[in-house]
Amino acid sequence: MLILGQRYIHPFVFSQDEINAFAAVTGDNNPVHLDAEFAATTLFKKPIMHGMLGGAVFSRVFGTLFPGKGTIYLSQSLTFLKPMYVEENYEAVFEVKEIFREKNRALISTSIQNSEGKKVIEGEALIMNTAAIQ
Repeated sequence: MLILGQRYIHPFVFSQDEINAFAAVTGDNNPVHLDAEFAATTLFKKPIMHGMLGGAVFSRVFGTLFPGKGTIYLSQSLTFLKPMYVEENYEAVFEVKEIFREKNRALISTSIQNSEGKKVIEGEALIMNTAAIQ
């Protein structure tokens, strides 16, 4: 059962093969994600992940880990603060901000931070889960 202020942290890392697969599925073949030589000419200096791939980690966690099975993802805001890089360690951080028990819903702050503890993505999600929110 979710409680106000509850936090959940999920570490993750993506490989270049996963970035390539995401590009193939979405059709976003921007060379800044796929071509190291091209990326070296940009302000990033190396390939960056698709921002939405980073954000997709929230969906993975909500549907399988926190609060898990039965979660319906209703909305998500995202702000991309810094680039995310391939093969770097990140943590997705979740905190329950509000609970709407009468509708089995919760507002959860969502963020991703890099290995230095700096936020690279931040936002909020509204979820529904009849088992976890009573």
